[in-house]
Amino acid sequence: MAVAQEVTLHFQIQAKVLTMTNLIKVAFLSILLAGPVTVQAAQVEENPDGITMMGDLLVARPIGLVLLGLGTVTYIATLPFSLLGGNAGDAGKALVIKPAEEVLFRCLGCRTPGRKEKISD
Repeated sequence: MAVAQEVTLHFQIQAKVLTMTNLIKVAFLSILLAGPVTVQAAQVEENPDGITMMGDLLVARPIGLVLLGLGTVTYIATLPFSLLGGNAGDAGKALVIKPAEEVLFRCLGCRTPGRKEKISD
């Protein structure tokens, strides 16, 4: 009888974990697809050297990705309170959008988000 209870408890815990995982996935996708978010990157006039690019690639980007993940988790965890307070958009911009711009929309080695002008032949 005890084995059957352990198996039942195990499946209940596993179902709760799967439900929470699916909830996090749905919340993250809804944040990304919540509306037509367009990021218009300003033109960057920086010319970083190789050492700066390597430091950015090996140090700054991984740290930025971790902070982006933590910000996303924090946003999802505080979303009910932000919705009640009416500042879910501001919280999303501060915790998800700004870190995403810093990590994903910044040229390698540059300090400001933006795109470098394409070099034409």
